[in-house]
Amino acid sequence: MPHQNSVMHAVTQHIPWDDFERLVAELKTDADARGFNSKSHLMAMLFAQLSGAEALRDVEAGMASHADRLYHLGVTPAVRSTLADANRNRDSRLFSELFAGMIGRLDRGQRRTLAETTYLLDATAIPLPAHAARWARFSATTCGVKMHVIYDAGAERPIYAAVTASNVNDITAAHEMPIEAGATYVFDLGYYDFTWWSRLDEAQCRIVTRFKKNTVLQVIEELELPEGSTILSDRIGFLPTRLSCRRQNPMGDAVREIRVRTETGKVLRIFSNDLDAPAQEIADLYKRRWAIELFFRWVKQVLDIKHFLGRSENAVRIQIAVALIVFLLLRFAQATQKIVISPLEFARLVRRTLMDRRTIKNLRGSPDPAPRVCIDQLVLL
Repeated sequence: MPHQNSVMHAVTQHIPWDDFERLVAELKTDADARGFNSKSHLMAMLFAQLSGAEALRDVEAGMASHADRLYHLGVTPAVRSTLADANRNRDSRLFSELFAGMIGRLDRGQRRTLAETTYLLDATAIPLPAHAARWARFSATTCGVKMHVIYDAGAERPIYAAVTASNVNDITAAHEMPIEAGATYVFDLGYYDFTWWSRLDEAQCRIVTRFKKNTVLQVIEELELPEGSTILSDRIGFLPTRLSCRRQNPMGDAVREIRVRTETGKVLRIFSNDLDAPAQEIADLYKRRWAIELFFRWVKQVLDIKHFLGRSENAVRIQIAVALIVFLLLRFAQATQKIVISPLEFARLVRRTLMDRRTIKNLRGSPDPAPRVCIDQLVLL
């Protein structure tokens, strides 16, 4: 019977290897490879994430036990000390730019009209051991990093990610994020900065966020409310013309405030620069923020971004970039079958059968049997 590759082979075939080789050449990440090249490094980190390895020893032992099947992937098993050196020294941009390239390829095939594009912005804290390097130290006893993400709510995937120390403010990281003109951006109070809002507004982006309690709106018009909704008021007005230090507020045009009562009884003041859309549409857009929280939970729990294989800044950046690559690979692989609908169940099945010889469509079935060899095919030495 024909040879059947492993589940890991089926998942990793969605990596754009031509882009990867180009990045290797541009960044010269194989200049000091010493037998452990960039592809073997990537595959070792993918194995760590997909298998749920919590330490370098787990990666070394797990890959060694499947050396014959890794051979068909074109890589060699990782040695613990070599993988540690690679995580510390190999340029992390190789992995972050591979992730960005995968997003770019997906966008070319699945791009929607800008009117349908809703981007959610948020950041999540990822703790590190208290004895981690100084670069991640937040206080005398706390270390950690932040992952800043732009999440495409319609496509259910991140389109941008950056990693900073945990003491970097969300709005500081936002100023470095790319802006797609005409898209809708939804975010919370961590991005409360009128200067940044004005950049979005100038790019013809729709903004949906929350007012701070102490922000006063100079009301010029009260809009009619839809019947039977939870919306309490819908008003158009102007923000304060002056900011602290007597600076001029760059958001000088009229804006909108929609007050809505949540299921828990809390009243939210929702801000938008869209003066024409129905109030309920604006309120529903803000409610979609929950999707990015579910994404963060999925990454932390399913991909286990709580156990890092290295303490250096470079090692942490590599592991977070690889986790995001794994998120995309699992989505790509899941799209090739229609049997397992739940992303969580699919990820768990891949972990359980990672090195089995079977197809993606057969994750719930029995492993494919080893190929039989007829006696007359054997060569006696």
